[in-house]
Amino acid sequence: MPTQSAASEDEDINISEIIFDHIGDDYEWHITEWKGKPIAIPLPCIVIENGVHIFTAHHAAENGYAFNENGKLVNANTGKRPIDISITKNVLSLMISTLLLLIIILYTANWYKKHDVLKEVPTGLAACMEPLVMMVHEMARENIGEEDYRRFSPYLCMAFLWILLNNFLGILPFFPGGANLTGNIAITLVLALFTFFTVNLNGTRHYYKEIFAPDVPGFLKPIMPVIEVFSAIMKPVSLTIRLFANMLAGHIMILSMVCIIFIMAKYGPLLGGSMTVVSVLFGVFLDALECLVAFIQAYVFTMLSSIYIGLARVKHE
Repeated sequence: MPTQSAASEDEDINISEIIFDHIGDDYEWHITEWKGKPIAIPLPCIVIENGVHIFTAHHAAENGYAFNENGKLVNANTGKRPIDISITKNVLSLMISTLLLLIIILYTANWYKKHDVLKEVPTGLAACMEPLVMMVHEMARENIGEEDYRRFSPYLCMAFLWILLNNFLGILPFFPGGANLTGNIAITLVLALFTFFTVNLNGTRHYYKEIFAPDVPGFLKPIMPVIEVFSAIMKPVSLTIRLFANMLAGHIMILSMVCIIFIMAKYGPLLGGSMTVVSVLFGVFLDALECLVAFIQAYVFTMLSSIYIGLARVKHE
């Protein structure tokens, strides 16, 4: 990315702004542009400061609020941030994807309720869902064990399907896709904390004995609990960063390839046209790669969660 001094004076496209506008959260959902005018879905800004105030981003100034350099609502007079519970782009995407997943699950469950699977092969949506659910089911059986895996399978299945659905929705370039939900570290942190509390609230006494009173030589007894506690804390951190970083990087790469078309357009039809072809081909390749990464990241998050749960359910031997 060239610096401001190196950029040409006639450059009228800000690549970093385009990329960060897409991967960041916003108080409206930009759809497209028509005849130079942006088309966006206005979302309700809801702030709590001397009462509850509800308005759209375009009417923030009229209500005494402005946006800081990070695009967050602040009091226009004091510059302080109020309690902000606005329905932002990521929040709306979260609601849509959760509702969509609920519909998919209920539709699939309804199919199984009306059909005898011992006599009839699943069709339609049920045929797509069955291998995914069975894959997670077997993963839980292998990593948690025969005695406990049925207890934790529902959580692992929901985590896998929710992450997978939002990963794919993030790749779609049109509404209701395009939101960078799993590329938001706050979202991945909450997912990792679900796993963290599931692991530690369901740990056996032998699991905690290995953390706080491990069977090691005496000179290691003061050190090992510190290492084990640090290890337990780092597990959700690794889950958070792995999912967040991979999905964020995928979005940035695809957007960068698309932006090359607009950068090269001003250098003439020959160079611009040839680079357009290259950018489109690489963009399609990166989209296909991102679909693979979307599945892999959902699988890895679920697999590691099942392994951590299995380690916490350790029995005395």
